[in-house]
Amino acid sequence: MNHLNHLTGGNGADEDLDETQSLSEQEFELVFAVHQNLLREMDLEAVEKLEPAQAREAVEQGARTLLGTIAPSVYGEEKGRIVRRVVDEAIALGPIQPLVSDPSISEVMVNAPDEVYYERDGVIYLSDVRFRDKAHIMRIIDRIIAPLGRRVDETSPFVDARLPDGSRVNVVIPPLVPKSPTLTIRKFRPDKYTISDLLANGTLTEQLADFLQACVRLRLNTVISGGSGTGKTTLLNAVSGYIPSSERVVTIEDPNELKLQQSHVISMEARAPNIEGKNEVTQRDLFRNALRMRPDRIIVGEVRGPEAFDMMQAMNTGHEGSLTTVHANSTRDALSRIENMILMAGLDLPIRAIREQMAAALHIMVHLSRSTEGRRQVTLVSEITGMESEIVTMQDVFRFEHTGLDEEGRLTGAMAPTGIMPTFMDRLTRSGITLDWGFVPTGLRS
Repeated sequence: MNHLNHLTGGNGADEDLDETQSLSEQEFELVFAVHQNLLREMDLEAVEKLEPAQAREAVEQGARTLLGTIAPSVYGEEKGRIVRRVVDEAIALGPIQPLVSDPSISEVMVNAPDEVYYERDGVIYLSDVRFRDKAHIMRIIDRIIAPLGRRVDETSPFVDARLPDGSRVNVVIPPLVPKSPTLTIRKFRPDKYTISDLLANGTLTEQLADFLQACVRLRLNTVISGGSGTGKTTLLNAVSGYIPSSERVVTIEDPNELKLQQSHVISMEARAPNIEGKNEVTQRDLFRNALRMRPDRIIVGEVRGPEAFDMMQAMNTGHEGSLTTVHANSTRDALSRIENMILMAGLDLPIRAIREQMAAALHIMVHLSRSTEGRRQVTLVSEITGMESEIVTMQDVFRFEHTGLDEEGRLTGAMAPTGIMPTFMDRLTRSGITLDWGFVPTGLRS
């Protein structure tokens, strides 16, 4: 059994919610004592080769027997809680397993033995979970990355990895973080977010959803920007659902996160260099290869380096309808970031030439933000309109308008069209897509 395949498994959501509560000091010591005895009396390496249910049952039985010997006065719910924690220590992810198993938690962050945070619904909380010490954290880190063929030590003090279930793991150890080894797990969501889901949670409005559908149908190149954790990949997944199933789509990512709904999709993933620093495959390498694969559309999960130049070239030479995301604080900032990434390609091009390519290649910029209460929503949609002097020009088509504060002091407002007509209205009309002044297309909704 490979426990990494079962990061989102465990004891069930209801139990896990209770299990995130801190153990008492006595219970904590009992978990440690039973686990130490279990290591001496049971071949856990052999147990891990069993089927998941069999392995858990074997360890649970051994833990119950040992706990009955060490602490016969412990029984009932307390005994069950300790046994579950021992099982987590033996074959799962120790103290953080309940957090990882909880489907409502999207990210788990270990900053120090007594500083374990988690994110739920966009808000970060400090949990009651704790580790014994730094060595305890390192033991769980090794359990995570060893089956992946990765290592972390003084010569390689940080690791990015992807677990078999798709979850992303980042590890940084001293001396880069003097306080304590840190572990961050961004959990993989097996379900596919659709536009309907984003409408339900308020990420965007029906007007905006219909407008984005029109843009995809018209094959406008679109960039989704936003800060970390604002839902860029989620929105990209949902918007890609508007791509006709008859088209061949090639995706480029580092690591793979997209879950497109079409059947004709080729997913490509960058590869980090090995321990000797060789055999690296960059997103730029993948992009160049993707152009030879006869794609109708190319989707880059996140543009983050010199591949931005190749992307601009592709968008300007017939590969329209491309989609990508970029970390940025606004649509204007996203343009600056892309410009800087093109410069990273090391080409001796004047700034004006780069901006002319960007103005010709990019059409729509969609920006996401996350409010203080964790709500993710589209706050700005801009259209690239051309060049004036040496400046790429744009106009806002949709903007989030704040209307005030609610009873709890939270900002309120709504996404609304600005009243500015996009320059491609004639193209939409020629394509049989009709937009009224509010930009609500007719005859598009499926």
